[in-house]
Formats: sequence, structure tokens, C-alpha cells
Amino acid sequence: MRRNSLIFFLLVLLSLLSCGIERKLGRVKRGDAAASLRAMDTEMPDSMPALRIPPRDTLKVTGPDGRQLMIMRAVRDESGEMVATEELVPAVVVASFKHVPERHGKVDLRFLVSVPRTMLDSRWQLRLVPQLHMLGESGELEPIVITGERYHKAQLRGYQLYQRFLSGIVTDGMQFVRMQDLERFLERNAPQLYALKRDSSLVSEELQVSLFGVTGAEAVEHYTNTIARAFNRYKLSRKDKIFHRLIKSPFLEGTLRLDTVVRGTEDRVIYEYVQTVRVAPKLRKAQISLSGGIYEIGAKLCDFRGPDTLTFYISSLSTLCDKRERYVTKVIERQVEASSVCWVEFAAGSAVLEEQRGNNPAEMGRIRRNLLDLLENEKFEMDSIVVEASASPEGSEALNWRLSRERSGAVGGYFERCLRRMRDSLRSESGIRLGLGGAEPADAVPSATPIRFIPRSAGENWALLDLLVAQCEELSAEDKADYLSVRGAFADADCREEALRARPYYLFLREKLYPHLRTVRFSFHLHRKGMVKDTVHTTEPDTVYRMGVQALMNREWERAVSILRPYADFNTVLAYCAMDYDASALALLDQLEPSAATFYLRALLCSRKGDDALAVESYLKACALDRAFVHRGRLDPEISKLIKNYQLENETNPD
Repeated sequence: MRRNSLIFFLLVLLSLLSCGIERKLGRVKRGDAAASLRAMDTEMPDSMPALRIPPRDTLKVTGPDGRQLMIMRAVRDESGEMVATEELVPAVVVASFKHVPERHGKVDLRFLVSVPRTMLDSRWQLRLVPQLHMLGESGELEPIVITGERYHKAQLRGYQLYQRFLSGIVTDGMQFVRMQDLERFLERNAPQLYALKRDSSLVSEELQVSLFGVTGAEAVEHYTNTIARAFNRYKLSRKDKIFHRLIKSPFLEGTLRLDTVVRGTEDRVIYEYVQTVRVAPKLRKAQISLSGGIYEIGAKLCDFRGPDTLTFYISSLSTLCDKRERYVTKVIERQVEASSVCWVEFAAGSAVLEEQRGNNPAEMGRIRRNLLDLLENEKFEMDSIVVEASASPEGSEALNWRLSRERSGAVGGYFERCLRRMRDSLRSESGIRLGLGGAEPADAVPSATPIRFIPRSAGENWALLDLLVAQCEELSAEDKADYLSVRGAFADADCREEALRARPYYLFLREKLYPHLRTVRFSFHLHRKGMVKDTVHTTEPDTVYRMGVQALMNREWERAVSILRPYADFNTVLAYCAMDYDASALALLDQLEPSAATFYLRALLCSRKGDDALAVESYLKACALDRAFVHRGRLDPEISKLIKNYQLENETNPD
């Protein structure tokens, strides 16, 4: 009778427990019990130890109006008066959004994951997955896993059973061999092989053959328990299947975060979570949401999604950037000169231009394209073209001067005729457009003003020959040294050429290098259309400075420093601050005109150095000049610490 009562009592208790679990699960599914997110605001994050302010009771500073102020660490008592205190205890504040400072291209997202105890059960595993959303993309952060005691014991039981299964798998194949029978066989039929029982030497195949022609390998196979070996292989093939059957809920890797602190209340468990995120350009906010599920061994009971979305607004020093344009003065000249060089090949001693000789078609075609581009240019108009020809050293210097001048005249005459045909063609095309009814401007037709071709002679091109000899890889070092000695020994060009003729490398010079000396240089003299004055001074935006400002806005700090360093202005100081070049930033601040922004940066830099008095004094001056810095100070950890420690709200908000 007593036994029946006990069984009945256990059944009732089991039923009540089951009903309790069902009710808890029902509350989760309905959303009555859900994990939530809140922002966390502490006095000073542990990740920024350099910003800790040394203990100091009272600061003596000069206010914006010149008055001496005594600022102390203080709290307001019950009567409303401020009283000094030795230490402030960090407070935890929860909110649905938070401003976080960006430093070195990263931000620390700190938030609380609050779990009601009604979501916890000894037989459950709760998996919480924070999800990060920024710039239109989402990704999962490392999960938080809360495992109940009975759930964990069931996990361990599964691993124990699986380990027992693994221990039954034989890894040494010799365990399946009946060793006594095998040794007895070898002793009787292969005594030489049996004699090596305790010898590890390599035995030849001949020694392993018994009197009956049976090898050692065949003997081992004969005395092996093949059924046991086959069964062992079968168990080995089922390792994965047995793992999934016995371990229905494996241990999750990466579920322990060293930066996660667990605290508790009567009805909740709270996890403090920190995630460091690299800040991409244009990132202004990041959001955290929460999802997860409740699991029993081998089954998922339900999914859930947290009701909160936590928003982090990222504050950066880049928002202090001075976006005003910087201008540079540029001098525009009316006269412009452009040049081009071509290699026109002439027969030795001849000034007759042969269009199809050597590489002349390609070279002359390139000059024709240059002329056409200049004719069609909307900004410039050609005045004259100087054609300067040079010659190689064969023959007398006087003859080469005359020959190079004749060659420049021949080339100039050729391109003058080409230019005339180009103008006629462009004028004809413009006339056709006008005939179709198009209202073309008067300057659509190329000007009829003749373009002068001015021939000039450059004589023998020894300077280019010196360069070609120095760069030539086919001449030996001795040949180059000998050439230089001849070059310096004779001032007269004809004597120099005569001396070179006697050198063994002269034939190479004449055939390989001399043709490159017969060049024609074109100098195009242009003027800007519609411009009367010879020079005009104008201002235009400094594009380099604009790139530096853009780098600041994109938080590309190293690039911003490299671009803005020569300008030595407020934006340069800002880039230095972002890169922690504090000494350079302070030195440059001393050279700038005082303003609210410069006072604010000085406060920030002095706070980093631990000079609280100058930091507070500079911050109060910044707030007096621009009230926007009253709110800005709460966004930068260097300033917000001063505000909290020294109750600066009472100074910046006297009302």
C-alpha cells in the first residue's frame, strides 16, 4: 500500500513538473518572457586605461570670464547642495540607444543582455545570438549559451557512451592474430624465421618461406581472426553515425567570451557584452538585435526574437572637420608652348623628304594627328610652328649646319601643305553643318590666319650621341671610355669626327646610332582664344586639400595626416589627434587663432596628458564661445570623464 502511494506521489510530481515546463515554454512562445538588450554606460571602459584621471580632490581653473573657479569632485546631497566626495562609484544606465566614440578606426559596442529567469530551466539550453546590422549588411556575433545542469549532465552522458564505443574499436591489427598458434607453426616449419623472434632486422622473402612453401604473410593471414577483424572495421565505419545517435547535443565551440561578465538579480541574469567593430567610411550608426532558441537534448523547443533593437550612434573626431574650401592662386599665361619630336629619315647628305623611307610614314602620321588635334582645340589657337632639324656628324660641320636647315625647311613645307588641306577640310565640314540649318558660332570655322613655319638648324647633335653611347649595351666599357677620351680631346667637331673614324667601333656608331641623330623637333606656339592680357591671376579650389578633408570625413586618418601635414591648420590638428600624435597637435594648436574648436581640442589633448586643470579650463572656454560643445563633450570619452568627475554640468549649465 505504501509502495503504491509513493508511485502515485512521484507520478503527480512528474506531472506538475511537466506542466510547469509547458507553462514556461508557453510564456516564451507568446513573448511574455524574452531576453532583452540595453545599452551600457559605465564610468570608464576598461579598454581605455590611458584615459583614467589621477585622483585629485580640487581643481583651481580660470573661467571664460577670467574668474578663478574651484572645481571639486562632488555630489549633490539631500538638501540640494554640492558636497565633495573621494570616489565616484560607476553606475550602469540602460537605454535603447547610445553614442559611442570612434578611436583608431574602431568602436567598442558595449551592451547588456538581460535574461529573465523564467527562460531558464535545468533541462534546457538557451542560445542567444546577437546580430550586428550596419551599412545594409548583417552578421552574427559570438553566441551566449546558457546550459542547464541536467542538460549538461545529459551531454556528458552522451560523450561517455561514445567514448565507451570508441574504446571497443581495435587500432592494432595484430590483436586479431592467434599468436601462440602462429609461433608454434613458425617454430616447426620456419626455424630460421622463428629465430629472429626478438630481432627487429628486415627479413628477406626467402627466409619467410616455410618447408611447405608458405610465406610469413600467408601464415599470419591464416592465423588471423577474420570475423573479429571484419566486425572491428564495421564499427570503425559507423563512428559518425554512433556519434550523432549518442551525442544529440554536442558542446558548442566559441561560446565562452572572456569579456562577458555575468551578474544577477532576483528575477534576471544579466550579461555584459563587448564587441569591437572596425569602422568603415560613411558608417554613422550600428544596430544590435537579438535572436535565439531553447533546446532540449536532441530537439529545439522554440525560436524567439528579442523585442529590442539597440542603436549605437558613432561619434568621431571627423565631425569637427572644417569643411570650408581652401583656394590657391593660379597664374594663367596667354602664350602656351607645346613640343613634339619625330625622327625623319633622310638619305646621307640629302635634304629631300621621302615619305615612304624607313619609318617616316609612322612618324609623320603622328605629327599630322598632333596638328589636327591642335586645329580642333577649343581653348587654344596656333600662332607659329618652329621646325628645328639636327644632323649626324658625317661630313663637315658647316655642311651639316646647312643640311639640317634645308631639312627643317623641307619638313616645314610638307606640313604647311598638310595644314592647309586640314583647314580646308574642317572649313568644308563646318559649311556642311551650317547648310543643314545648324546655328554654328562664328569661331566654328577654323581661322584663316596663316600659321608660320619657322625653320631652324640645330647642327650636329653631339649631345644626343653622348647619351646614346652611354646607354648602349652593345658597346664595351673600353669602347665607351675611348669615346669619351676622343670627345674631350677635340673641341673642333670635324677633328673629333675624323678621330672617331679610326676607331674599330665607328662603323657601329654610324650604322646604329647616327640615324637617331637626324631628328626634327616641332615647337607649337599657341595662345588662349579670347584672352587679351598676357597673364591672368585667378583663384580656384585646392583639390589636394579637398582630398585631405575627404580623407578626414572617411576616417582614413593616416592618409589625412600625409595630405594635410603641409597645410598646418585646424584640420591638420584634427588628423594628429585621431592618430594620437598629441605632442604635434598641441604644438600646432599654439600657432592657430583661438576659437571654440581649438579650445575643445586643447581640452581633449590635455585630458589625455592628465592635466585636468588646463583641460577643464579649455573646455569651459569652448562652451562659452559655442554652446554646441556642451553636448559634444558627452560624446568624447576624454571630455565626458571630466564632466562626470568634476560635475561640469553645473558650470556649463548655470541655470
